[in-house]
Amino acid sequence: MQFHLPSASILLLLLSTLATAAPPPLHIRLKRALTFRQYNDMSISAGPAGNAEAEALAVWTAGIDLSDLAAVAAADLAILNVERDNAENAETEAFNPAIQAASGAAAEALQCGKIKNKVLKLTGLAQIRRINLAQAQAASKDTASIQAALADTKKKLATNIAIDKGSAGQECQAVDFVGQTGV
Repeated sequence: MQFHLPSASILLLLLSTLATAAPPPLHIRLKRALTFRQYNDMSISAGPAGNAEAEALAVWTAGIDLSDLAAVAAADLAILNVERDNAENAETEAFNPAIQAASGAAAEALQCGKIKNKVLKLTGLAQIRRINLAQAQAASKDTASIQAALADTKKKLATNIAIDKGSAGQECQAVDFVGQTGV
């Protein structure tokens, strides 16, 4: 019994037809767009106060398609969650002890840096909640609890943005913090 292999052109035609017949699987369409950042690489706490809102927005919107938050990949959302946790932990594990140990101008500069870090942390949390909301809406899920949590986060964020703007020009001090080093 003899088998004949189809010609290379027919085989190529069949393979190309199969490759273009169906859309790529979801895990390929939702490819990761973000790269994990260490806390010290994304910190906005150093420098003058007054512009924390814009600085934080630049951190949390980089690499994300803001026109389609429902399509943010699970891997990117995991990165955002760890980065936000690091900002929160920098506050409790680094800023608070440093402020307690300092006095005078050093304590004021650290407190100013802590407020900028709160703006960073809360901007990240608001971004994560917006993504969660968009994904829940796209899946036709109940969004009441997400909307309430987002409103609460926005209120806290507005308070800290106002404090930062009220301190405009004051020099702020960052802290060195490692936090979680990957997702």
